[in-house]
Amino acid sequence: MAHRIPGRTAPGGARSAPGPGTRGPEVEAVFRASEGGEPPDVALEPGAALPLRKQLGRVLGHLNRVGRGALLIGAADLLDSTSVSSGAEGFPEGYYNRRTNPDSRTLAVGGIAEDALVGVLSGVAAFGAHLGVGASYGAFIAPLGHIASRLHAIGQQARAAADGQPYRPFLLVCGHSGLMTGEDGPTHADPQALQLLQENFPPGTAITLTPWEPGEIWTLVAAGLSARPAVLAPFVTRPAVSVPDREALGLAPASEAARGVYLLRAASGAPDGTVILQGSGVTCAFVQETLPHLLEEGIDLDVYHVSSVELFDRLPAEERASILPEERAVRAMGITGFTLPTMYRWVTSEMGRRHTLYPFRAGHFLGSGPGPEVIHEAGLDGEGQLRAIRSYLDERARCSVGVGGRG
Repeated sequence: MAHRIPGRTAPGGARSAPGPGTRGPEVEAVFRASEGGEPPDVALEPGAALPLRKQLGRVLGHLNRVGRGALLIGAADLLDSTSVSSGAEGFPEGYYNRRTNPDSRTLAVGGIAEDALVGVLSGVAAFGAHLGVGASYGAFIAPLGHIASRLHAIGQQARAAADGQPYRPFLLVCGHSGLMTGEDGPTHADPQALQLLQENFPPGTAITLTPWEPGEIWTLVAAGLSARPAVLAPFVTRPAVSVPDREALGLAPASEAARGVYLLRAASGAPDGTVILQGSGVTCAFVQETLPHLLEEGIDLDVYHVSSVELFDRLPAEERASILPEERAVRAMGITGFTLPTMYRWVTSEMGRRHTLYPFRAGHFLGSGPGPEVIHEAGLDGEGQLRAIRSYLDERARCSVGVGGRG
């Protein structure tokens, strides 16, 4: 049954938007829900397989029901493809029309035009009665929505300075993110989009989210909304991803993703090295393909994952230093599904950066094909990761010998 938002009856029997004195959308209920635990209707069991985009849609749907339609959603022709359509489940189907379909939570904005979509939905968010949610390929919505997102952040910062109230978030959903969308070719399977947004706004105004498996989605969206940025940008991939049994694999729980950077797997003793991961495709490859071979070879690493730079920056300096000490960054290498500069914060030595893997390492845009094939072409699959890690450890060993055993 469709969820109904109380409203008045318009001429001809059509329902209008909620009027004065009626109980309509409740944005604050969304924020309160984000500060609670993971709700049962979005919880996942190990072994479940679904796309990150699908789990994001489930989370948005839960929040929209809690908020009585507080989320207004748009995605041109990609509503189902990006799965943000799930954010409007339980509400009337079809597009919003104030006279004929006022309880729909889905907006039609200018066809396939991400700049128009983000302009309208960030404007909706600015009024404070709704959260705007705009989705498309990350390759297009990150650059084409950048201006409207930036202006929304500027306006929210100015308003907050005047009235002291929190920012009013807009969600910029960067769907079909990265190389796992390989079938669509280099025009769409874009590793560059994150660099346009990550750390590119004044602190607190924008937060990017880079989950690697579906179990992290609730944790990251909830933490992001609780932080009340002007812009919240989740990067979610298209193919199905299995929810790992983290305990069996010796991995930290998904709740650790709320820290923004966390120790995904700790070495059992003194680590042979440190590897820092960011991105779903490369982290899945590491856990499923690389890690078992490393353990067979007796290579024991401290492995970190970057789930949100901006959430990490919200932590006190002492906590950040305890999670990822500076000396670890000096001795680390990285593996990212995004661009090399997104690793500069975490891999600070020239040696570490030489060994860091990223999509453009071979000096060209990648070809078109199934995601795993494109990841293989980039050298980011398990085989490529093993080669890079062995090379990194070999050079570290040589450097240690050269300085009298100190590496």
